[in-house]
Amino acid sequence: MAKITASVFTSHVPAIGAALDLGKSNEAYWQPLFKGYEVSKQWMVDNRPDVIFLVFNDHATAFSLDMIPTFAIGTAASYAPADEGWGPRPVPQVVGHPELAAHIAQSVIQDDFDLTIVNKMDVDHGLTVPLSLMCGQPGGDPPAWPCPVIPFAVNVVQYPVPSGARCFKLGQAIRKAVECFDQDLKVQIWGTGGMSHQLQGARAGLINREFDNAFLDRLIADPVAQAAVPHIDYVREAGSEGIELVMWLIARGAMDDVAGGKPPIVKHRFYHVPASNTAVGHLILENPA
Repeated sequence: MAKITASVFTSHVPAIGAALDLGKSNEAYWQPLFKGYEVSKQWMVDNRPDVIFLVFNDHATAFSLDMIPTFAIGTAASYAPADEGWGPRPVPQVVGHPELAAHIAQSVIQDDFDLTIVNKMDVDHGLTVPLSLMCGQPGGDPPAWPCPVIPFAVNVVQYPVPSGARCFKLGQAIRKAVECFDQDLKVQIWGTGGMSHQLQGARAGLINREFDNAFLDRLIADPVAQAAVPHIDYVREAGSEGIELVMWLIARGAMDDVAGGKPPIVKHRFYHVPASNTAVGHLILENPA
């Protein structure tokens, strides 16, 4: 059967992609951030998955205010990098895994979660920036993404958005779905977005280090309690865009310990301020063998 081997959590700041694409990663401003992902890139080489299930939010690229799915799973064979107003990122197409994606959709929908099935969409920085951070900049080294990716988009842009508790339960349903797939696959589940940031209004530029690091602590040691935190706490403490952190709970809910297994192994933890006008958080958790 397929198995979730690890979860990866990371911010997906668009300026990070621009810094990589424009060759600015060694500049003094960006160097400390990218240094924090060197361990992660080596970990990916040593722990290459067969499939990545990547949870992200679309930024009015594949979807708009005309149609806002709460949860959308990509079931296509490939996904092109999106043009977000300044041209698509110079990275390869994302290769999908239609068989596993369709299986997860079938299982999760039968488990009473309503998913939107997407057979064609472009993917924006929410998905490609995490891949660049963890895998390097394709076109150079490596020439392509290392494995197929299943995009899973969550609405955290237009209210109402799903609760942390709902996301956490969805992660558990995804784990069950993966483990009843009849191919021997190593699957990683990634939660992206966050951390504290606000892009508009009187609190534009808000960053809350204390909240961010407490979130990481609870995500590791007490995810059930973190899943119970209401939206208003994220907005109050982490800014209007801090609500993106509920997507991390999908990945955390898919780990073994939530279903009675052993606690995850913390392989890497990193936090950096600032990256553009946001905080960057990163965590790698492995299920014990």
